[in-house]
Amino acid sequence: MTDIARTRLVNQQIAHSTLNSPEEVVSHMGAIQAQDYAGAKWAVGLRPPGSTDAGIERALADRDIVRTWAIRGTLHFVAAKDVRWLLALVAPVIIRKNARRYRELGLEERTLTQSCEVLLEALQGGGLLDRRSLRKILEEKGIDTEGQRFAYMLQRASLEGIICQTGMRKNSPLFAALGELVPNDDPIPRDDGLTELAKRYFASHGPATLGDFTWWSGLPAADARAGLETAGPELMRENINGRDYWSGSVPVIRTGSTEVNLLPVFDEYIVGYKDRSAILDMLRERGLVPKAGMSGPILPATGRVAGNRERTGDQDGSTILANPFVPFTPTILINGQVAGTWKRTIDRGEVIIAPSPFIPCTHIQKEAYSAAAHRYGEFLDMPVNRG
Repeated sequence: MTDIARTRLVNQQIAHSTLNSPEEVVSHMGAIQAQDYAGAKWAVGLRPPGSTDAGIERALADRDIVRTWAIRGTLHFVAAKDVRWLLALVAPVIIRKNARRYRELGLEERTLTQSCEVLLEALQGGGLLDRRSLRKILEEKGIDTEGQRFAYMLQRASLEGIICQTGMRKNSPLFAALGELVPNDDPIPRDDGLTELAKRYFASHGPATLGDFTWWSGLPAADARAGLETAGPELMRENINGRDYWSGSVPVIRTGSTEVNLLPVFDEYIVGYKDRSAILDMLRERGLVPKAGMSGPILPATGRVAGNRERTGDQDGSTILANPFVPFTPTILINGQVAGTWKRTIDRGEVIIAPSPFIPCTHIQKEAYSAAAHRYGEFLDMPVNRG
């Protein structure tokens, strides 16, 4: 029977990566959640061998990838070549879901249309502006940006394919006119887009269920099912414990090896699924999660209860649906199973990595953890202090 967790490690390119560039990784994954900017860069970088933080920044500066509100209305990295057809699929759904929030904020359609026009005008000619500059420009045009109104204006302009983010300056995102970075080619038919998104998802996230795809994509259930049905002939289906799972392939897994991975917060390996029970076996065996599945907290080795709920919004106007077992600190995996959390601190030119394991680790696992920490240091081009 397929080892779901280890197979996902390979298909997600965390183990045995076959990709060579940030653009290839992001395109393979369909999109990579990028709500946390530093963490999202590591989410890309941990996949192809030899990746560096500077290399991810270059991919953004060169417009190979962009950061924009996409899947589920949350900030994601998207390959520039994919952003148009992906937005055409998901943006109308998100805009409809936002209708109530628009009303609560007093954001009428004419106001959103005006804000989109002002933002486009401000960024024409290849300009790059940060949030503060764009907010000032909107206010000078008499547009009220109080509270979350500004965040939803930025999100709406992004969903409309007018603006996107290309990187950071002094911890503030830089915005550009998407039309000057990515040609507005003729859109592909919606049915073709649904098929392509399903193929990307199951090839990169499989084995996964239809429910997982529906959750991840944020699409209506009927659209998600239609995408799977048309992509089905190019996917592999396997019944595991009475449930149907699809994937692009089922790779050969090296048994007997020990692999430790340091995942960033919101990594696709965790947030990319509605059902995350496949990665909790190691904790379940030790009685740290309820036998019934996903309804209670994780108990780390200290006995303190770790946070187990996703937020329902953030300062950028993103939306993340509530779901247990997504820690708000980066996650330690052992052979694809959640085994703890870790925290980084950068001080005096070195990165300090402090692990918080939920379970006792063997000598071999500790050695594998040291190798994973060293790889993260190489990504940042910094020496590592393992805390």
